[in-house]
Order: sequence, then structure tokens, then C-alpha cells
Amino acid sequence: MKLSTQRLAAVLLPIFVLLPLFALLCGCHSPHIDVTVQNRTGAPIELLEVDYPSASFGADSLSAGADFHYRIQVRLSGPVKVQYTESTTHQIWQITGPTLFERQEGRITIVLLPGGKAEFHPELTAKP
Repeated sequence: MKLSTQRLAAVLLPIFVLLPLFALLCGCHSPHIDVTVQNRTGAPIELLEVDYPSASFGADSLSAGADFHYRIQVRLSGPVKVQYTESTTHQIWQITGPTLFERQEGRITIVLLPGGKAEFHPELTAKP
């Protein structure tokens, strides 16, 4: 039994069209963590920097009561570190938080409190 060229094309064409589309929809997921930094110090802060394994992000300033959102990908394992300067006193604060692990997903909220204190509220997948 021979398949005609038209019949073969009719069978193979949908496969070649749908297979790449299926691969795009199913295979392209990059794990990420949504980070929110909340300034609850009661004063504006300057030079906010959040270091995490393999990279960092920050903001020039963050008003009292304001939130800052950022999405990260963790490529190595290590602690989250936060550093900022109080605008009124020019005091520099450094705080070390929880350890993040490569390929973790979820969110973490960092609440900056008066006196250089902070709370870390991670909602992350288990260590892979």
C-alpha cells in the first residue's frame, strides 16, 4: 500500500505545525521568585539594595509606607541580604535573611522595620 504525496503531506503538515507550538506552551518555564520590599521604618530610605545568590537589585529611594516589587531568578544557593540607608539619620543598615536555593519558586516579602530590623516572609517551593 502506497501513500500518495498529498495524503502524506496532509498527515505530516499538522504534526510539523502543532509540535513546535506544543513545545513552546509546555517546555518554557523559568522558575522565579516575586520579591516585595515594604518600607515600614516610619521614614524614607535611600540606596536600597537586595543581594541574592548570583545577582542584586535595588532602588535609589523608597518612601515611608511604600512597597517595591521585583522578580528574580535564583541561579545559585545563598542568603538574601538587604542594605539601605535611613534618609533622616544616614545610618546604614545591613540585614541577612533566609537562604534561597537554585530553581526555587514563589514569593518573599521583606518588611523593613524601625531600628534596622526586618522580617522575611518566604512562600517558596521546597529546596529542589
